[in-house]
Amino acid sequence: MNEPPTIEESAQEPAAEPAAKAIGGPATHAEASRQRRDLVSGEVMDEARLIRFVAGPGGGVVPDLARKLPGRGLWVAADRASVATAAKKGGFARAAKAKLTAPADLADLVEALMLKRVLDGLGLARRAGDLILGFEKVQASIAAGKTAWLIEASDGADDGRRKMLQVVHRLPVQPRLLGLFTSDELSLALGLGNVIHLAFLAGRGAERWTIDVERLSGFRPLLPTSWREEA
Repeated sequence: MNEPPTIEESAQEPAAEPAAKAIGGPATHAEASRQRRDLVSGEVMDEARLIRFVAGPGGGVVPDLARKLPGRGLWVAADRASVATAAKKGGFARAAKAKLTAPADLADLVEALMLKRVLDGLGLARRAGDLILGFEKVQASIAAGKTAWLIEASDGADDGRRKMLQVVHRLPVQPRLLGLFTSDELSLALGLGNVIHLAFLAGRGAERWTIDVERLSGFRPLLPTSWREEA
């Protein structure tokens, strides 16, 4: 009779879907049980806190941020130190019990892919009608309590951002703040010009996008250092 898989084995099985589709909680019992073991620390945690990797055709380690690539999943905590350690100390080969090689700059590659994924998510959100643009419209959305994220261009004017944050700070429940991208990067992602202020409306789209942003935060701060006290 077949034995059920151990945690170590199930931690490396491929996942068909993201672990949590909403930050407020999983929609089904199956989603609630989707946990994997981080191959670096040995900690069992929700898939939303991990990066999935698979073995590529040439024996290289390939990040699978969408969790759709075929093959046995190798799971690492979504932070720079964990990915760098797994690459440097042969963690992927040990977990896969196979000869695998990981580039020394794997953490940089994951960060770049995560940045693109988060920006692409904004483009999808605009097409879905989940974004509000423009200073006055964003302020109104925040004041109405409809905003999950305030996204400000990192090179936008200090005065405009501070006025926006004054509205945020008056609310009992405040939207989160992101200042990772320049106006040019935001404009390119949205297919628009001169994008400075964005509101990501609360809802399922924002909840899914938040999972990617939180994973990205393990590789890069979400705010410029000069904004920390303002936020």
